[in-house]
Amino acid sequence: MPFTIAIDGPAASGKGTIARALAQGFSFHHLDTGLLYRAVGAKGGDPVRAARELTPADLERPDLRSNETGQAASRVAAIAEVRQALVEFQRSFAMKEPGAVLDGRDIGTVICPGAQLKLYVIASDQVRARRRAAEIDADEAETLAALRERDARDMARATAPLRAADDAVVLDTTYMSISEAVSRAIAEVEARYPAR
Repeated sequence: MPFTIAIDGPAASGKGTIARALAQGFSFHHLDTGLLYRAVGAKGGDPVRAARELTPADLERPDLRSNETGQAASRVAAIAEVRQALVEFQRSFAMKEPGAVLDGRDIGTVICPGAQLKLYVIASDQVRARRRAAEIDADEAETLAALRERDARDMARATAPLRAADDAVVLDTTYMSISEAVSRAIAEVEARYPAR
């Protein structure tokens, strides 16, 4: 049976960096589920149709990391039909052998509630804004406002709101270096996955 790691949390908390490191370190498959929603938002038009017709090429668009695309992703992610169109793809991915790491906003609560490890990665708003602004070469104050707007929408949506699963390990990366955060996450995996 594959080992599934579900990583949730708000934007720029470090969940993607941790997910990639875990996937590489344990030779697991990795899916940044936010890219699915970013790609749907970036395609424009009818979001339900865009979700149903999503292709791997759509995930390669160079504009998927922009603030604008992030806002579009958050808007389309609130549409129940869009989420449903993407659920089976994500659940199927999670069953890849020997294991899979999925990061997003509803992985531990909706997509993979039976995951062997659930991490909920957080950081302060200011630190997240600084990280994201540096990543996309944007204004930090504008990025902070965009992150807060997106967090509010993601946490308040009726379908699959952003929240920690009851059995998730909360990892606050505010004062951690990347290597410290990754080491903490690796320790959590090793405690549950002795077959490494």
